[in-house]
Amino acid sequence: MSTVRKRVYGYLAEFESASALYKAAEKVRDAGYRRWDCYSPYPIHGLDKAMGIRRSILPWFVFFGGASGLTTAFLLAYVTQVEIFPTIVQGKPANIFTIPAFFPIMFELTILFSGFTTLFGLLALIGLPRLNHPLFCSHQFHRATDDAFFIGIEARDSKFSPEASKSFLENIGGMNIELVEDDE
Repeated sequence: MSTVRKRVYGYLAEFESASALYKAAEKVRDAGYRRWDCYSPYPIHGLDKAMGIRRSILPWFVFFGGASGLTTAFLLAYVTQVEIFPTIVQGKPANIFTIPAFFPIMFELTILFSGFTTLFGLLALIGLPRLNHPLFCSHQFHRATDDAFFIGIEARDSKFSPEASKSFLENIGGMNIELVEDDE
């Protein structure tokens, strides 16, 4: 006989409307929770601010990825075309002043490195690939893409307490509060 051990993922609470979700998100943020998220069938203007989400650091990753692409392209072109194998075309010198000839490859590698940094940086920041999320085990979460609004508070949050978190969600207007468990 095999027994499946369950691990508590957290609580999922349903809210009646987008405005109720927005107001509840502000209250969850103000209560000091850090590991929680809102789920809605459509984007809600200003919800990021209500949740206290800071700007992403992804633009900085992309900037430094592009800068490293530019540097790599310049060094590749300069070292191969000037230092190792000087290419003299129509009597033009092979030195640092031939940099306009390197512009196409510098542009292309800047774009290439920026694109790769965007893709892999985004995947790392949002924790993908993840084959299954514990919320998919919920009995009501499938409605999040149709007509329901949810807040999920994770058990990994330092402020999470099974009794206190459930009563908190009830007090801010949560309905159909469900304890979500994940297979270990």
